[in-house]
Amino acid sequence: MLRERDRPRLWRATFAVIGWAALALQYLLMVAPVEGWAVLDRTVNYFSFFTILTNILVALALIGPLMNPRRRVARWTAGEGVRAAIAMYIVVVGVVYHFMIAPYWKPEGLTFGVNLVLHYVMPAAFLLDWLWFTPKGRLRWIDPVKWLAFPLVYAGWTLAHGLTSHWWPYGFVNVDELGLGRVLAIFGGLLVFFLLVGLALVGLDRAFARTVRDSSAPAL
Repeated sequence: MLRERDRPRLWRATFAVIGWAALALQYLLMVAPVEGWAVLDRTVNYFSFFTILTNILVALALIGPLMNPRRRVARWTAGEGVRAAIAMYIVVVGVVYHFMIAPYWKPEGLTFGVNLVLHYVMPAAFLLDWLWFTPKGRLRWIDPVKWLAFPLVYAGWTLAHGLTSHWWPYGFVNVDELGLGRVLAIFGGLLVFFLLVGLALVGLDRAFARTVRDSSAPAL
């Protein structure tokens, strides 16, 4: 019989392995077909996908609690705010992929399997991890505003890299085709969506904490 304290460890170990394997396979699918300086270009492009960066954060957040608590990664991923922020990012990854990318792109073979893991399996796995295993009641309403720093930095990098290389990770941020003004508007809309998801997580955090307090209060 699996002990209660072992359940989060098994869950996190399982999906950490799945997540890291999918990230590695995606890298090989992008880089293996080329050689020479093209490897460097493809590597930069690989780390220019928000999906990849967020899934790396998810994989770290899953493996961190399994490490020695004194390790820096373990301490960082133990923070309730950090875990909620990563949950916000990966939920947006799944939703944006499903509604803005999947209808126009049909991957096949290994690429299909990798995309299924990175855009559906890992978002669901980490959201459930946050719901089931992360302590609740310590988030503030201002926190989602702070969590926007990561997507803001990513937006800046995407524009800087794209305008110099004319390579764009997603069609809806392609300035060459859509124009700078339209892409900035899309980024603005996405930031609002990030904020709404973050606020929803804070609301859930407070609701769960209140439920726990009410259930543990002594009967009169």
